[in-house]
Amino acid sequence: MAVLICGSLAFDSIMCFEGRFAEQILPDQLHILNVSFLVPSLRRDFGGCAGNIAYSLKLLGGEPLPMAMLGSDGADYLQHLESLGISRRHVGQVQDTYTAQAMIMTDRDNNQITAFHPGAMAQAHANRIEPGAGAGLGILAPDGRAAMLEHAAQF
Repeated sequence: MAVLICGSLAFDSIMCFEGRFAEQILPDQLHILNVSFLVPSLRRDFGGCAGNIAYSLKLLGGEPLPMAMLGSDGADYLQHLESLGISRRHVGQVQDTYTAQAMIMTDRDNNQITAFHPGAMAQAHANRIEPGAGAGLGILAPDGRAAMLEHAAQF
């Protein structure tokens, strides 16, 4: 049975800082915070809630149908979905913005600093759930606020 998964598709940039944030960020100087971290390792992954759910469902033998928005830089993500055998028919693209992106930096104590750019995800409400979407089940995962409200009503 096909499952329509409304949610985000995002690029995740994962970085490891070999030191400790606590040694770089001084509590008595937070009012003048200006730091730079050397991150010798960087990994770019395909992420986002709809993307992660679709990937896992496919591994379990399911038929995921992600419904999400990509930006003008989304060609690699579309190829990634295709290489996994995941349908792209409910994935739209917005040409005047980037795909959602999370930049996550972790220190040696597993503390994290994350920056998130919603990009095309903010336009996900442009996708509409139509009666003939071809799914027997639906999942509403984190996405743009308007999309979550509208997709919940459409389900």
